Amino acid sequence: MILLKKITIDSIEDLRNAVQTAIELEHSTIPPYLTANFTLHNTGNDEISNIIGSVVGEEMLHLSIASNLLTAIGGKPCLNKPDFIPTYPGPLPGGVDSGLTVPLEKFSVDLVQNVFMSIEEPEHPISIKALANYAGSDEPMTIGQFYQKIKDKLKRMEEAAGPGKTIFTGKIEDQMTFEKFFPANLLFPITDLDSAIRGIDIIVDQGEGTSTDPFVNPDDSEIEEPAHYYRFQEIVKGKKLVKDPNAENGYSYSGAPVPLDSTHIPNMWPNPKMSDYPTNSLAFVNSKFFNYSYTYLLNSLHRTFNGEPEQINEAMGLMFSLRLYALTLLKTPDPNHPGFMAGPSFEFVTGEDLTPAERAKLKH
Repeated sequence: MILLKKITIDSIEDLRNAVQTAIELEHSTIPPYLTANFTLHNTGNDEISNIIGSVVGEEMLHLSIASNLLTAIGGKPCLNKPDFIPTYPGPLPGGVDSGLTVPLEKFSVDLVQNVFMSIEEPEHPISIKALANYAGSDEPMTIGQFYQKIKDKLKRMEEAAGPGKTIFTGKIEDQMTFEKFFPANLLFPITDLDSAIRGIDIIVDQGEGTSTDPFVNPDDSEIEEPAHYYRFQEIVKGKKLVKDPNAENGYSYSGAPVPLDSTHIPNMWPNPKMSDYPTNSLAFVNSKFFNYSYTYLLNSLHRTFNGEPEQINEAMGLMFSLRLYALTLLKTPDPNHPGFMAGPSFEFVTGEDLTPAERAKLKH
């Protein structure tokens, strides 16, 4: 389980800082999930890949909701600075020393069980008991408790603003919606306390489920899917989670198979760093191209959430480019480790780090 350091929220600026931490936290899960999923490409493990991919998509939604919330309360989301990216392997943003080190590794069931499920784990899995209220101010918090504290402070500060006044002072037009990717009932402008609470509830419910049900309804359709923690458990159990009236708690991992064939998963060296590769090696060049594209993507997202919402179209194109560079890396031998492949390292590389020839090749 991820535990976050205690936070003090006494002012609107404190609240903005807390929401910025939420943005960084939501982003920090994406590189490890993506890395594992990249290694499943064309390996015959489509069911597992679809599960991880669905979680990645929802983490991107959560980042977008948090960014809209920060804009709504007069803040400016920051996604384009070097320390926005965590160091892998290492803890996630805002975390205390809980013993969980998050790596960049090829897919394995152990990785899902020991890392991914720990990231998404509620304070108590729902099948055991309901979640408690958020911890006291001197105690570390779970992710769900962290968001609960933000909700409580939003309510108190909005009430304290007084009649005719509000803490929701940001420009609505600066917020991002993207119905081609996120339904309007999931990503929407945050204009007041009600819409802010609704956005936070989406983040928590998709990650942890509700206090009584491991399934969430992602888009108001009749189709339900498990929250992230239980979705990852499907990979570990090798079966889909289904409602089961004969099970003690009404659910069991007895649905359709979630098979694994590890035969063709590339043998990626864990936790790669661009600086580990000789500068004249193909691995170094491909790593630089990947990292520059990743940094360029963060810059596009930064602009998207800071008054240029139309930049999301460029960002979406860059996401596809990033995948292509990652797959190229996974076909590139690691020059330092015979028998292993290079892999994505998710590091901050700007245009100033590129040679003129490299810039011309990338055409960014």
